[in-house]
Amino acid sequence: MSTGRREGPPAITVGSVARDLRDGRVGDVMDVHPGRVWLRPLGGGREWDAKPDDVRPLTAREQLSARLAAANARSRHPLP
Repeated sequence: MSTGRREGPPAITVGSVARDLRDGRVGDVMDVHPGRVWLRPLGGGREWDAKPDDVRPLTAREQLSARLAAANARSRHPLP
């Protein structure tokens, strides 16, 4: 049964994984402030910020794929 309400886009929350739509980078959401979302690459590295309209949370399937890709990259090129 429909309530007549439309759901908005999923909320970006700290600890979730999201894609920066400007360049396709994927990262863990580290902090959220009005007008800014801070992300860090899944394999670690330097944080970057984006506007909330430029960030989309990943589905569970996309998160699994992104985390697997990051783990594979780390195994091929471990950090010193």
